[in-house]
Amino acid sequence: MNFITEAVVKAVKQLYGTDIAQTDINLQETRKEFEGQLTIVTFPFTRFSKKSPEQTGNDIGEYLVANVTDVEAFNVIKGFLNICLADSFWLNTLYSHILPDTFGVFAPNGQRVMVEYSSPNTNKPLHLGHIRNNLLGYSVAQILAAAGYEVVKANLVNDRGIHICKSMLAWQKWGNGETPESTGIKGDHLVGKYYVIFDKEYKKQIEQLKADGQTEDEAKKNASLIREAQLMLLKWEQGDDDVISLWKTMNGWVYSGFADTYKSLGVDFDQYYYESNTYLLGKDIIEEGLEKGVFFKKEDGSVWIDLTADGLDQKLVLRSDGTSVYITQDMGTAQLKYNDFRMDKSIYVVGNEQDYHFKVLFLILQKLGKAGADGLFHLSYGMVDLPSGKMKSREGTVVDADDLMAEMVQTARERTEELGKVDGFSDEEKQMLYKTIGMGALKFFLLKVDPKKRLLFDPNESVDFQGHTGPFIQYTHARIRSVLNRVDAENKRVEIVELAGVERDLIVVLNRFPEVIQEAAAGYTPAVIANYVYDLAKLFNKFYHEKSILQAEDETLKQFRLQLAAASAKVIKKGMGLLGIMVPERM
Repeated sequence: MNFITEAVVKAVKQLYGTDIAQTDINLQETRKEFEGQLTIVTFPFTRFSKKSPEQTGNDIGEYLVANVTDVEAFNVIKGFLNICLADSFWLNTLYSHILPDTFGVFAPNGQRVMVEYSSPNTNKPLHLGHIRNNLLGYSVAQILAAAGYEVVKANLVNDRGIHICKSMLAWQKWGNGETPESTGIKGDHLVGKYYVIFDKEYKKQIEQLKADGQTEDEAKKNASLIREAQLMLLKWEQGDDDVISLWKTMNGWVYSGFADTYKSLGVDFDQYYYESNTYLLGKDIIEEGLEKGVFFKKEDGSVWIDLTADGLDQKLVLRSDGTSVYITQDMGTAQLKYNDFRMDKSIYVVGNEQDYHFKVLFLILQKLGKAGADGLFHLSYGMVDLPSGKMKSREGTVVDADDLMAEMVQTARERTEELGKVDGFSDEEKQMLYKTIGMGALKFFLLKVDPKKRLLFDPNESVDFQGHTGPFIQYTHARIRSVLNRVDAENKRVEIVELAGVERDLIVVLNRFPEVIQEAAAGYTPAVIANYVYDLAKLFNKFYHEKSILQAEDETLKQFRLQLAAASAKVIKKGMGLLGIMVPERM
């Protein structure tokens, strides 16, 4: 709305003889309870107008009505000047800005950003927490791409360590050679099954050793299973052929299982990194940090960094035996990623239990003067809870991602059939619709909440066709398409004399879409998109109920409303697409 701020600059110069910049003007969207579309805060102008905020607002409002064609009227509420733009302005906006295919599409901004998400362990299937992680990461990547960034979607797979060896050892002892093919069990679930078996058998050994007189700590260290797992890890690090072969085989099962889950979730990656290739990285950075005086060595040979002046504490970065800690390899991996892609920003999508870790990591990289260190961002998110008793997890501790998705599709089937929304659908179309609605419900429910907040996910509530849900928006889109499929909207401007209030409101909200994309990109929050699309769907339904489209008073008005409906469908589809959600053409 540059033309408004330009006019206000001229008004202030003419009325009060004072030069101001456009950036000095606080221009806001008018609150819903007041008339108008744009609001200017007049308090800052009183120092040179020498008048009350209300009188100043009246002066500027009268100037705008007299001198700006598109300003139709104004009102002043205390220190707020509410501006009503002319219907002609909003019609021009619809035809020149909103309806063209370029709407909501930003030119490349020359910046590259990496979004790293998922980061699974290869000893068990993905769970509910991974679902929020994957959906957040994928959606943020989509939003940043829409905002003009070149985006690299990365996945750092935790494919080594003692937890992997636990599954491998349990399979060796109790697996009897079974495979995903011989059992019909998905690969990641099969490996996860043996991780659980290891845990159960390990606990039995601990209890036996405690019964024999050992303390709990002694028993945990002395149990034969954990000693065997530690030996297997040592052999893996030494490159033992048999251990490496089993590791590759079982990880292969897991990757195949993960691929199926990612496909069902509708997420993908451009680049994979594996901890087995990165866990030795970072030691050269330790030497560099010692030379620069960023790190210091203690008497036992361990290397530390003192961050107490930054409000943190002392942090170990290399053990006395020369082995890495997590932060060591994370420094090395950050360097590797930057060397590979030279990105301007790097976003880590990781749960809030790692907040401290990333504060330390980013601070260390900044103190080392590493290229790209100032572009690092931890997209921290809260846990997801389920109402107790809603779902039983396969292992009894965490909710499995595949189980949850299957339940969502089943819930969508039951709710859709209850409401009779599949009349005339073939079986194949029904299955596709159930999946579209079920996954849309899951994704929207998890993404509509600010990432930082912990949330309670209720599968039944999420599939409510009348609530603040994905299915409500999907149904709105299908409703619009059913109208448009009956009569084609003309691809040319039609002239109407006056807009109804709800028509103007719809254009105003549609026009905000590019601004909403930029806001969501700047804050790395899909919730901004989700809530915008929900508000748009609500407003369209109000328009649909108040104003007949196909039975409009004349052909010109009918065509205009068809075009307005088409614009609404386009923005709903694009907005939901940024969340990774499909919208059905009919239901």
